[in-house]
Amino acid sequence: MTEFRKSGSLKDKVARGVAWSVAEKVGSMLLQMAVSLIILRLLTREDFGIMAILTAVSAVALVLVDSGFSQMLIRKEDLDERDCKSVFFFNIAVSLALYLLFLLLTPVAARYYEMPELVELAPIFFLLLPVNALCSVQNALFVRQFRFALLSKITFVSALVSGLLAVGLALAGAGVWSVVLQRLMQVVVRVALLWRLGEWRPRGRFDGRALRQMAPYSFSLMATDLITTFYNKIPQFALGRLYPADTLGAFDQAVKLKDQPVTSAMQAVQSVTFPALSKLGNDPQKFAESYRQVVMVVTYLLSPIMLGLSAVSRDLFAALLGEEWMPTVPYFEVVCFAGLFYPIAMVAFNVLKARSDGKIIVRIELLKKILMTLIFAFTIPFSVEAVVWGLVAISFCEMVVNVGASLRYTTLKWLSLLRTLLPIVAVSGAMYLSVCVVLQLLPFEAWLRLLIGVLTGVVCYPMLSAIFRLEAFHEVIAILCKQLKINKPDRNC
Repeated sequence: MTEFRKSGSLKDKVARGVAWSVAEKVGSMLLQMAVSLIILRLLTREDFGIMAILTAVSAVALVLVDSGFSQMLIRKEDLDERDCKSVFFFNIAVSLALYLLFLLLTPVAARYYEMPELVELAPIFFLLLPVNALCSVQNALFVRQFRFALLSKITFVSALVSGLLAVGLALAGAGVWSVVLQRLMQVVVRVALLWRLGEWRPRGRFDGRALRQMAPYSFSLMATDLITTFYNKIPQFALGRLYPADTLGAFDQAVKLKDQPVTSAMQAVQSVTFPALSKLGNDPQKFAESYRQVVMVVTYLLSPIMLGLSAVSRDLFAALLGEEWMPTVPYFEVVCFAGLFYPIAMVAFNVLKARSDGKIIVRIELLKKILMTLIFAFTIPFSVEAVVWGLVAISFCEMVVNVGASLRYTTLKWLSLLRTLLPIVAVSGAMYLSVCVVLQLLPFEAWLRLLIGVLTGVVCYPMLSAIFRLEAFHEVIAILCKQLKINKPDRNC
């Protein structure tokens, strides 16, 4: 089986992988945001409330289909054909079983949520489960081999094709079907390209022993991911029952619009850093410094984006989405703050996946879910606004728990981490206040206020970073210079 190319250091592979992955995620994110803005203008909040239920169920189901085996394929040192083929057929079998189960349960769910449209939409939408199962092994092998350039192109093409289909259908008056078919088409195109460009094919006999050998670690990850995914979708499941579909649609889109930049960036970083951290070996100092720098750079890049989106949210929705979606603004303003903590939590979780035996992951997930249960129990019956603030509190708790657990597997200390992150938080906060003050003083139209607010943040953040000589600022400049193959004469490139 093809493995890593021997030329080049691990650090160079990670840098190239992150560069390609980030480029793809940024491109896909911009494309998806453009598609989303068009579709949001053409569909109603009720349509997206229905989609929120379907998407929440599929998110949980996809975790069950994978069962943690794709991560094991990435991590396993002595990977062979038996492992890959066994995982491949396991994923297909589970996906087909879940598809049939959901078809049987859909009428019950439609009555429970008072959404009769689910009966018609679910049989088509849930086809993405068996279709997605066809590419899980291929995708894992691409990641294992650091073929991020090719993965990036595949992801972008699938997003482009499905996005164009969705816009065309929405313009033709297809309504919620445009979103259903977009999701399915994106997976179909991805599967087709992975099989066309991938080298692996299922050969040999199915071997249950291979699954049993991988199962302890894989099922630990599955349990963690399953619990995490289910709890992340509890607001959608609960709000869909307690509130009208348009309220659920407004809440769900606020969360999704927040998630697009932060999740895209973190998927890029995680897809590269997990296999890279798994290969670092037993160099504690190198591992600790790599951990610190990844957290530093990710926080530096994402904090101003999330705070900036919160600051300009009212003008953003008014200029781009119109009056129909203005009820989403109060939710979006607040939920953006959750994006400040999520990146740090996810990097720490990657450390746990790379260094631990998986048991501690289950334990900390249990602790986090106890905290989440208490927060949801208090906020969900109260109001949607309370739920949004609860998501911020949950994100903060997750960061603290994940980082605290990850520090057991590295020489990095809390004090060093705080010294690294607090200056970034201070500069990001100063930028946020600057944008808010400027927008308060402007009497212009929404589109002009939005433009001025964005420009204020874009100018203010790097300027303050340079003035206060943030380490993260110089590190980002150095990374950019290296990726652009610029010879850096001094620290400022």
